[in-house]
Amino acid sequence: IDKYAQRDLKKGLHLYGTDGNIGLTNAWSIIQTDFRCCGVSNYTDWFEVYNTTRVPDSCCLEFSENCGLHSPGTWWKAPCYETVKIWLQENLLAVGIFGLCTAMVQVQYSINFQILINCNQISNHRSRYTL
Repeated sequence: IDKYAQRDLKKGLHLYGTDGNIGLTNAWSIIQTDFRCCGVSNYTDWFEVYNTTRVPDSCCLEFSENCGLHSPGTWWKAPCYETVKIWLQENLLAVGIFGLCTAMVQVQYSINFQILINCNQISNHRSRYTL
């Protein structure tokens, strides 16, 4: 599973910074900045994306405009896949509880919405026959 996930993430790197992919671009920028990592397996993953020796500025130890053009000594070395995977494993309980709570809220909203629609239909049905 790890191999396939990493392969798909590397394919997704090619969408970074492209039109219509602002969410993916922002997600990679946030992950690399917050987790202090670069690329899926390492920073060289970006070399294939850019077809040159460079990385996004979010890979830089100290952020500045075009810092991704400098030498590898100024970039995060940790692989994002492993770093995020370890974080998820360490925080699995919290992530699970958050996911469960989110699902419960969505189900409750769906139930409330269905009740509201049904009440509205009953009200409309009654008003038709009371005139």
